[in-house]
Amino acid sequence: MERNGAEIITEHLIREKVPYVVGLCGHGDLGLLDGLYDRQDEIKTISVHHESVAGFIADAYYRIKHEPLATFTSCGPGSANMPVALGSALMDDSAFLAITGNVATSQFNRGPFQETGRHYQADFTSVMRPYVKRSYQATRPEQLPLMMRQAFATMRNGRPGPVHLDVPLDVFVEKTTTEVEDAALWDTTGSSRVGASAEHVAAIARLLAEARRPVIVAGSGVELDEATEDLLVLARLASIPVATTPLGKSAIHADDELSLGATGRNGTYQANRATRNADLVIALGTRFDDRSTSSWLPGYTYSFPETKLVHVHIDPTEIGRNFPPTVGVAASPREVVRQLIRELQAGLDLSETSTSRQEWLNDIKVWRESWESHIAPNRTSDAVPIRPERVLHELRGALPADGILISDVGVHHNWIVQEWRPGTKQTLLQSWGFASMGFGLGGVIGAHLAAPDRPAVAVVGDGGFMMLPSVVATAVQYNIPAVWVVWNNGGFMSIRDQQRLYFGKDRELATTFRMDATGEPHQSDFAAMSRSMGGEGITVTHPSDLGSALQTAIAMKRPVVIDVRVDDSIGLPSAATWELPPLSHPTPSFGWPDT
Repeated sequence: MERNGAEIITEHLIREKVPYVVGLCGHGDLGLLDGLYDRQDEIKTISVHHESVAGFIADAYYRIKHEPLATFTSCGPGSANMPVALGSALMDDSAFLAITGNVATSQFNRGPFQETGRHYQADFTSVMRPYVKRSYQATRPEQLPLMMRQAFATMRNGRPGPVHLDVPLDVFVEKTTTEVEDAALWDTTGSSRVGASAEHVAAIARLLAEARRPVIVAGSGVELDEATEDLLVLARLASIPVATTPLGKSAIHADDELSLGATGRNGTYQANRATRNADLVIALGTRFDDRSTSSWLPGYTYSFPETKLVHVHIDPTEIGRNFPPTVGVAASPREVVRQLIRELQAGLDLSETSTSRQEWLNDIKVWRESWESHIAPNRTSDAVPIRPERVLHELRGALPADGILISDVGVHHNWIVQEWRPGTKQTLLQSWGFASMGFGLGGVIGAHLAAPDRPAVAVVGDGGFMMLPSVVATAVQYNIPAVWVVWNNGGFMSIRDQQRLYFGKDRELATTFRMDATGEPHQSDFAAMSRSMGGEGITVTHPSDLGSALQTAIAMKRPVVIDVRVDDSIGLPSAATWELPPLSHPTPSFGWPDT
């Protein structure tokens, strides 16, 4: 059977059960759109107004479903908008297939319209390589069946990540008799379920039996490996408190008695004090990045090597990258947790440490109560402008336990890491490693596509919303009930606060939104902006109105922007720190030093 390149790609996507392709048209991807046209009943095409949004939609979809979508963009500047979204997915172990159109192979190296590469022809693969697991370029349609099969295997195998496929225009439209690979015969979905060796399991069991002050640190790899239920079984069997990384924050229900909250500069006091005073840390699916570890500075979040470390990660390159492991295991966190559960159920003796472990839990309870008494009163404050804690308190009350919160990047993200109380698994999505502004704007659409029966709300800064407001139009076009809460505080305040901290309170530049001639604040009307695109818009200036506004927006089942005027002067309490070398790191503002 003859098929052209676009038909081959479309057929493989359908066989892989990909429900959506998301992107933006251009002359470079015309051929692909024609191939998708005849299969609209089997795979839905969604058009966006900015290429990055397509990537953010696909990224968020994967974080909930653990299944990849595909994106499409045209050559030159269109596809050049993709690395912002691809970097977010790569750094946070999310995956999608980014298909980029390119100029026809017959025009390579002639400098046609939007060809990328002065030193090598049509060189878009070099643009994408730092942001993907693998970049392919097809120069003949016969190559596509193999490349598509390998692309999906690469996305799924080991540590997930996005993959890039570059396709020149003529390859989309030229025909071949090469057969499309049968996806079912090349299934690779279970290839990452690798456990620890018997020697490693025995070594971890010994450390666990000896530990008097153990802590489990759950990273995003726990959710990615679908290990949240197993994690809780292990923690309860061995009476081990569970801290999370910021990105792994919804790996355990916030109300569980063993939950400590997140570590690092935006984490809780009890999490940071427990991890730095533990005698054993069992770290699952975390790469120990700087923001979750107080920039690796000893004694703030962790105290390695005084504290023994069991580090489990699917990617062997992460073992020993930043901290020395006592036992390092390149394996599936879920499988290792299950192996430890079997050890405990088989009779692993913890009796010698049971008394000291209970004392440890009692100490942690005191630390938690101390932190809560410091934080809790602000959650019900009636101050105007609205305090950050009140915003998140009202949002938590309005969003059901299985509702999905998507955080964009900005000062509100710091507050969410510290204050948000996750319900069930995969209910908090963030762009952490690459911190791509715009993730929340497009991500809330991807969350709805992945879980249409659950409400999805994005919290987005006023600076971030101004970058990609066209998401409202996309949601209106496709009848997607996305809700955006705009954290309207008058600027890029996380960076403004760093300017003040490191360089002086009067040395602000390019961070606050002001009129150049007068210095007066410049404030956009985001509710009106939403209405101009066919969405709904609500403005909230008083905290007593916020809860009802949130409930109304969710109940509307329409695209809604809630413009919330937030106090920009409130600083985030800190129980740890973060360093920007060579600048000196700040001292934690709460509970430091340990007493």
